[in-house]
This record gives sequence, structure tokens and C-alpha cells, in this order.
Amino acid sequence: MKPYLKYEDSGIEWIGEIPEHWEVTKLKYSDKVIMGQSPNSDDYNDTNEGLPFLQGNADFKTLFPKPKVWCETANKIAEKEDVLLSVRAPIGAVNIADQSYGIGRGLCAIRSKKSLAKLLFYLALSLSDELNSIGTGSTYTAVSIDDIANVFIPNIPPIEQQTIANYLDHKTHQIDTLIEKKQKLIDLLKEQRLAIINHAVTKGLNPNVKLKDSGIEWLGEIPEHWEVKRLKYIANVQFSNVDKKSYENEEDVFLCNYLDVYNNEFINSKIGFMKATALPREIEKFTIKYGDVLTTKDSETPDDIANAALVTEDFNNVLCGYHLTHIRPDRRFLLGEYLFRLFYAKKFNDQFAVSANGITRYGLSTHSFNSSYISLPSINEQNQIAEYLDKIAKEIDISIGNHIKSIKLLKEYRTALISEAVTGKIDVREEVSV
Repeated sequence: MKPYLKYEDSGIEWIGEIPEHWEVTKLKYSDKVIMGQSPNSDDYNDTNEGLPFLQGNADFKTLFPKPKVWCETANKIAEKEDVLLSVRAPIGAVNIADQSYGIGRGLCAIRSKKSLAKLLFYLALSLSDELNSIGTGSTYTAVSIDDIANVFIPNIPPIEQQTIANYLDHKTHQIDTLIEKKQKLIDLLKEQRLAIINHAVTKGLNPNVKLKDSGIEWLGEIPEHWEVKRLKYIANVQFSNVDKKSYENEEDVFLCNYLDVYNNEFINSKIGFMKATALPREIEKFTIKYGDVLTTKDSETPDDIANAALVTEDFNNVLCGYHLTHIRPDRRFLLGEYLFRLFYAKKFNDQFAVSANGITRYGLSTHSFNSSYISLPSINEQNQIAEYLDKIAKEIDISIGNHIKSIKLLKEYRTALISEAVTGKIDVREEVSV
């Protein structure tokens, strides 16, 4: 992409050099900034009464926000096509108002006056680093209405504003389409991964094996030489009660906590465990070791429960933390490597979704785990299944990882392209516009 013929220094660090026929101006002289204001919490409702109300960037989606509450007493209102900008950490998140919204103090609306509305959106996307550099606050970083109103932006001739907006609409649509396709591929790979696991732990690896009725409705048919047992007969299941609280006579330890299990399939020394203290009896009872399976036992939704991780190392001072189930298989009958994969099989995991209790948060009892049914091949076959699934999972994970890296690069390119176009580093006037 070629540059403009002549440039001059804008005098503004984040903008740098601009085409010589451009200028810079403060945002307040070009467009209107409306800072959000939050009503009393009693004024919100979820019955669609009043205006949809945006409390902050938590309501933001890809382009347009999705409100969770409404308000009849909103004092600050964003109109359709206003740019919505997050003024609290993370500062700089941007959406467009697709209708009128009440806005809370976590947001501001920028209303087009002299700038083209769509160009203003792209300019706002380029302001994130600048706004974060001037944000202040000890509890959370934020910018004020004066910070935003006084930020400098390029003052672009109206005809070029339209050309730049058209160009960026076209190019970002192309990039976003590529990202969407790659994300769909990632989703398909994840579905394939789960389907392979589900089949292997319920039907085995031999496609010609004879099947029998398992006697369990949800499990259906299994290989005729497999058994079905309840988990309590082949593993020790316990809920950890070790948390961060300190008592006398405690020793320094580390805790493997809820997020460690939720975010990782394998528990090893690469994880930065939380420091804590524990009583000697707790250390003896809850220290994790190779082959243990740890699962979450509660969640905000029943479908997102009993996430499992396999302990792949022996530890001397890492304990199973609170909100987790600590399962130690009897390796004469059940391998942790196989049980861990079983938790990712839909048929097996559905047992826990069904038995989860709760209203705002769902939880499982030890009975839920102990009474769960296990489709049980021999130890030798369990080992074969586990090794096969490790190999397949690694291959699929590498492919997923490559797509994730590609998406990251596309997003970085998108950000750079927008910045270069709105600050005049590239001349798009002869490019295809739509």
C-alpha cells in the first residue's frame, strides 16, 4: 500500500506524521462526548421497561451491544450510530449503538458532529493505547470525560473520511470473514476431538468388536468383554475442604485450585499454584499424586460441571483445593489416564449435568460421583485407549493451536490496518471501495 506524497509532523505522538493537507483537532471540537451515569440499582429491571441500559463493556459484543437490563430513569442516553467507548478497565473497548441506550458510568458515547459516524468508529478503535496511557486509578484504571474530550484526533477532509471508511468496511469485512471461517474450523475440530473420545471410551478401538447391552440406559451398548461398575468400587472420591484460611500448627503448601483444573487438562509443575497453609492431616489426605483425577464440582450452569484434569506428576506439597473433587483410582482396576478421558465423553458427563443441584450455582455431591457408572475395559485396554486418545488429542490440539495463532495474526493485522488508514500512513484513495 502506497503512502501519501507529502507528510508533516502532527505534533501528537500517537498520530505521528500526517498527510500535509490533513490537520489535527481535539475530539471535543469535532464531535460530542456524553459520559455515562448510573441510576440507583433499584431502577433497573429485566422486564424490558424503559430503555435498554448498558452498564459497561461487559455488555459489548463484536459490533453491537447486548443489554441485560432496562431502565426507565436513564439520565445519559446514546443514540443510534453513536460510538460506545469503555472508559473503565479495559479502557478502549468499542461498540456501535444500534438503537437508543441508557449508558452507565463505565461507558461514554461519542456522537458524530463533524466526523463521519463510521470513520469515528474506526478512530475510536485506534485510541485504545492512547487512552490507556492516560488512565488513572488505584482500584481500576479509568479515563474522565475531559481525558476523552481533549484527546487529539486527525482532522480529515470529508471526502477522504468517506473513502477511508468505505475502504476499512471492505477490508475488515474480508478479515472478519477469514476469522469467522477459522473459528468455525476450530469448533469443528473440538467437536471431532470430543466425538473420538466419546466413541473410544464407550465402544473401544476395535470396530468389529461384539457389543452387549450395558444395562444402563444412557450408556447403551458396550463391548461384550467390558464391565460396568460404579466409581465408588474402583476409586476413592473425596471433596477437598482446604482453602486459603490459616490456622495454628499449619504448614506451608501450595493449592491446586478451581481455575487450575478448569483451564488445564493436565496438572503439572508448569502451573503456578497458589500458596497456602494446611494442617498435617489435610496434607496427608489431599496431597495430589500421579494418576489422580481432579474435577470441578460446582459451576454457574449444570452443563459446565465436572471438568476434569489429570495429575501427571507426583507432588510433595501440592494439595487439592476447595471446590474440587479429588479422585484416586485403584490402579488395579482403573487408570486415571482412562478415567480422565471418560469425563470428556458426553454420555458419561451427562450423569453429572443431570444430578447437579442449585439455582444460581450448581453443585454435585460425593454421591453423584460415587454412584456414577464407569464403562470398564481391562487395564491393558484402558492403557491402549488412553495412549490412542493422547496421540489424537495432541494432533488435533496442534491444528487448533495453529488456527488460533492465525486468528491472532489476522486480528493484529486488522488493528494495524485501521490505525494506518485513519492516521494517513497509507493512501487508500485509489483502492477499491464499496
